Amino acid sequence: MLTIALSKGRLAEQTLDLMEKAGYDVSAAREKSRKLILEDGKSGLRFILAKPADVPTYVELGAADIGVVGKDTLLEEGRQLYEVIDLGFGKCRMCVAGPAALKDKLDDIPNKRVGTKYPNITRNYFEGVKKESVEIIKLNGSVELAPLTGLAEVIVDIVESGRTLYENGLEVLETVADISARVVVNRVSMKMKEDEIKPMISKLRQALSEGEANT
Repeated sequence: MLTIALSKGRLAEQTLDLMEKAGYDVSAAREKSRKLILEDGKSGLRFILAKPADVPTYVELGAADIGVVGKDTLLEEGRQLYEVIDLGFGKCRMCVAGPAALKDKLDDIPNKRVGTKYPNITRNYFEGVKKESVEIIKLNGSVELAPLTGLAEVIVDIVESGRTLYENGLEVLETVADISARVVVNRVSMKMKEDEIKPMISKLRQALSEGEANT
């Protein structure tokens, strides 16, 4: 039996659609229920419904063999996993954003304060990539407020259309990473359940390529 960790919502639905195209029976996961674990002994699949940020934890620690999660969560959590497929959906960008006046002038600001929901990604980008020390302010709500209120000069956040930034007088200053949904596998499971996991990876890849060919 393979255990797959999913987060409720659009990402899970897109994943289940893809699995169906790949020939898997995922009817158990579509069951209208308050259950957090949905199992189908006939198909040999068990689904765990978790919060997105918890999916890598369940997979790394072996509570799930496979998980589907956004690249932003993987970068933030930093778990020891095999990342095997870029599913291509849920596309967006992790960006540094701020007032338009800071365009091409970001490096001129010393001792920057950065508001973000993603402190690890932010630290790794500024300290690891840009070789710069910054003050990181962890926020949980609308991070766009930080530069508007003077709490921080810039923010690091997910950007899809950019409309929210635009409506608040902000714009993308730098791109940190491209984000999309990824399939991850527990390292031990990859060896112990190789006969089940590797065929699934191949079938999902084939279903993805067929879908791209039809678009």
